[in-house]
Amino acid sequence: MSHTPKDGRKRVVIEAISPEVDAGRFPAKRTVGDQVRVEADIFTDGHDSIAASLLAHREGSDEWTEIRMHPLVNDRWTAAFRVSELGRYGFKVLGWVDHFETWRVALLKRIKADSDAPVDYLIGADLISETADRASGADAMWLRERAQVLRSGKAAKELRIHATDPTLHELVQRYPDKRNATESEREVKIVVEPVRARFSSWYEFFPRSTAQQPGQHGTFADCERRLPYIAEMGFNVVYMPPIHPIGRTFRKGRNNNPESKPGDHGSPWAIGSAEGGHKSILPALGTLDDFRRFVAKAQQLNLSVAMDIAFQAAPDHPYVREHENWFRKRPDGTIQYAENPPKKYQDIYPFDFESEDWTGMWQELKSVFEYWIAQGVTIFRVDNPHTKAFPFWEWCITAIKRDHPEVLFLAEAFTRPKIMYRLAKLGFSQSYTYFPWRNAKGELTAYLTELTQTPVREFFRPNQWPNTPDILTEFLQIGGRAAFSIRLLLAATLGANYGIYGPAFELMEHKPVRQGSEEYLDSEKYEIRHWDLDRPHSLRPLVATVNAIRNGNEALQGDWSLRFHFTENDQLICYTKESEDRSNLLLMVVNLDPHHTQSGFVSLPLGELEIPYDRGYEAEDLLTGERYLWHGPRNYVELNPSRQAGHIFKIHRRMKVETDFEYFL
Repeated sequence: MSHTPKDGRKRVVIEAISPEVDAGRFPAKRTVGDQVRVEADIFTDGHDSIAASLLAHREGSDEWTEIRMHPLVNDRWTAAFRVSELGRYGFKVLGWVDHFETWRVALLKRIKADSDAPVDYLIGADLISETADRASGADAMWLRERAQVLRSGKAAKELRIHATDPTLHELVQRYPDKRNATESEREVKIVVEPVRARFSSWYEFFPRSTAQQPGQHGTFADCERRLPYIAEMGFNVVYMPPIHPIGRTFRKGRNNNPESKPGDHGSPWAIGSAEGGHKSILPALGTLDDFRRFVAKAQQLNLSVAMDIAFQAAPDHPYVREHENWFRKRPDGTIQYAENPPKKYQDIYPFDFESEDWTGMWQELKSVFEYWIAQGVTIFRVDNPHTKAFPFWEWCITAIKRDHPEVLFLAEAFTRPKIMYRLAKLGFSQSYTYFPWRNAKGELTAYLTELTQTPVREFFRPNQWPNTPDILTEFLQIGGRAAFSIRLLLAATLGANYGIYGPAFELMEHKPVRQGSEEYLDSEKYEIRHWDLDRPHSLRPLVATVNAIRNGNEALQGDWSLRFHFTENDQLICYTKESEDRSNLLLMVVNLDPHHTQSGFVSLPLGELEIPYDRGYEAEDLLTGERYLWHGPRNYVELNPSRQAGHIFKIHRRMKVETDFEYFL
């Protein structure tokens, strides 16, 4: 049995729309103020001309903005619209056969061949009359008059002038014939988040280690006193591990000892005790009012507070007593604790996302976010989200962002790439990456190219961290001060989002608990530390300088412009970033070897970077203030890591005016 199409006159084909994630299953991501560049393959049968437009609107609004699309190459078309509000937007693509343009193109060819005939102008007159019927007012009157002229039988020379009038072309385009237009099959979604989703500098610290006196437990008041130190270094997100009551059953001792001693404080990730659970505060830190004051103080300093959410429970968490069926039991009736063999975490019970009461559990976990949002928190770093059910995250994040589109989520999921990408598609705003373990030029280049130059970038926003409380890489353990400088420069310039775990980073904490381990000796995860922030030789000045450069240069506030460039020495990595309007161009060169001076020539594609070939250009090192006059694509660089691990050059393109006076931009 044959099936007749709904309307076989819709001849235009629309394919390969971008940005589109998994054929529209998930929204692509942008931030407020971004321009969304849409592309699609649009074509038809035969030789007719076609036209296309982009239709965009904010979700929930019936008002659509229409933007004319323009052809690129090989039947690829493009247009762009700007997203100015938080929330979700949608767009569609429309394509149709443009009969007037088909006629106009053919007429121009006939005129060139001097083969145009009166009937050609009569065909045009009919098309113009149809356009007049779609128009109104003065436009409709003008079009009818022009159609009458083409029907007048005047001399070919005069008809040619009227038929090829640019005003006629522009006016007909204003009132296209879309009766047989093809519309893309689905409305493509865009989720728009705060700019901090695209550009952020994170600083992590343990609140309990902020006391002014050694051996004392820090409070939120102590944390307030720490904030100016963080703000002065140029960070804009301050992140704290869990601030909830810590379980006492199977509490961990120092250096992850499975047996604690009197006075041991346990791991903040073992959440819950008689004092409360995920909606409570560890009494030693202070009260809820103290926490609110801390958040308010941070906001005064332009710092956003990021809160750690770890959906797991200590054995003495109220959830265990009140909702025992939310946890998986072993055959002997005991609750299954967390394991990552050979590691055992008896102080943590994971939730069972196949619980019979999964809906009740979902609602309660979602309410944890809502509770802290009500206290002024708008950023959440989520611990191990890959060990929780994917459907939960999609439901939970979508629901929260519907009511609170300003809220951001960072996924701490060091797991297989496809799982990390799936979490990003489900709604996580940012994601930790494999950056800590990418040290060689080849692997850094390949990985960062994947994250910034492939379709992955439409949904996965990397957040680069050189260290975390769980990650002290071998590079940092053995590379000395230079290693910390190298990783800072790479993280902060390769990634528009980056963070450090401090004060361990700026004070260059580098001793592992044992050889071959990435765990810190005397880790803050299990004990209170007292940090001397004024310790000589701290990296604090370098961190502040790098963040000031980030905050003052738009080129470093996005990821998509990242381009790597050739160096003759594989121990030198060279790359550029550029602002959207191309007015701000930065060139980074970093020595990847923390032990030896490395030198060589870097090669730049001057044409791509819009640097004139016939005159010099200035490279201003924003780290030192030194200026270099460079010529041509190849220039020499030498970096001694004990003095300076890398360059952040601001490129001033040298321009030449008619008087032969040269100046730098």
